[in-house]
Amino acid sequence: MKIGFIGLGIMGKPMSRNLLNAGFDLIVYDIDRAAVEIIEKAGAKGAASSEEVARNADVIITMLPRADIGKSVLEEILTGIRENSIVIDMSSVSPVVSKEFARMVEAKNCKFLDAPVSGGEIGAIKATLAFMIGGDEAVVEKVRPVFKALGKSIMVVGGNGSGSVAKLANQIMVNLNIAAVAEALVLATKAGADPKKVFEAVRGGFAGSAVLEEKAPMMYSRNFKAGGPIYINLKDITNVMHTADNLSVSLPLTAILKEIMNSLKATGHLNDDHSSIVNYYENTNNVIVKTKS
Repeated sequence: MKIGFIGLGIMGKPMSRNLLNAGFDLIVYDIDRAAVEIIEKAGAKGAASSEEVARNADVIITMLPRADIGKSVLEEILTGIRENSIVIDMSSVSPVVSKEFARMVEAKNCKFLDAPVSGGEIGAIKATLAFMIGGDEAVVEKVRPVFKALGKSIMVVGGNGSGSVAKLANQIMVNLNIAAVAEALVLATKAGADPKKVFEAVRGGFAGSAVLEEKAPMMYSRNFKAGGPIYINLKDITNVMHTADNLSVSLPLTAILKEIMNSLKATGHLNDDHSSIVNYYENTNNVIVKTKS
């Protein structure tokens, strides 16, 4: 099975390395030639275009930042795709977009899976990503070794578009949890407590979570190096609200979260990790969440 991988950003580079480590024959492309060269040195073949990737792969994976870019790349893929190939979009897009992509791919007598991921850069590096998949289970079984090389959780949610729905739900839960951690640590700091000590006190109780474990230390140590940047999460939360509007679903907490992220965008935090949500609360309350130890 020859794999094509398009999109060698924060997530794509380590994911490509993990495919190579698993023994897959890999061809890669990105508009950033330097990124391609990095993965070439690790053992992949570099391509000059998305079309070239499609002409030389049985399975084509895309990991791209936005739906418009994804559609443009998919159009290039479909000019070179071989019949019966499988396209797996691991980007985060809306379910409407995923269904459109599926129709485009199936018109070429090929198969499509929407398979967005959760786990961030750390999960991509450690190959512990969680996949939320929309598509035919029989197709998923054909490429299960590919998913297993990249992650630990492989869940088929339903038909095309269902994976993207699950990803939107995931982003609501993750980002609102981060906002809750930020609020709590701002309150603790304002009251005179060391936020690190508060984190250590609550982590073993019912408030404990993967988000708390990863993001609280980033907040109180002032480390906002992006694993999950605001600009990506703002895009996802915007997709959530568009989908909710189309379904006439009221999501008041997520609506507030979107405004918080827009405020962070306006104040220069767009490329920071989403743990920088704490900066919004700090600015509002004139306090800095920082450990004393």
